[in-house]
Amino acid sequence: MESDRKIEELLEKYFEATATVAEEETLRTYFSQESVATHLVQYAPMFQYFASAKEERFTKQVPLKPRRNYFKWASIAAAAVLLVGLYMNRPEADPTPDDLITMYTPEEIESAQQALAMLGMNLNKGTAQLSHLGEFEKTTNKFLTKE
Repeated sequence: MESDRKIEELLEKYFEATATVAEEETLRTYFSQESVATHLVQYAPMFQYFASAKEERFTKQVPLKPRRNYFKWASIAAAAVLLVGLYMNRPEADPTPDDLITMYTPEEIESAQQALAMLGMNLNKGTAQLSHLGEFEKTTNKFLTKE
């Protein structure tokens, strides 16, 4: 009876994480016996599991070589190739307006100006529609975020 009381106190200390290693060993030896008090039988499987788990060993081989990360070096090499390609493909100088006049005929320049004017007009129409969409979003947000 006295030993049961001592075991109960050790269990309380164990579950509060204040038990020493020697006290935990006392609990392990007590619960590994055949004669365990009936009100303490519920703790026996837990301590028996701990005893069997202590004997388990990891048997797989741990790789000691670090894995090579080729992706990192491939991305650095790709960036270097891209920069070299951009450097080698750069134009000598931007053409001046005088060079454009000699390169293109006046009809080509006029048709390009008309195409750009039409593109600008259509772009302005789209921008106007976006402003309406912005107003719609503001109004919708007012209704959705009513406080």
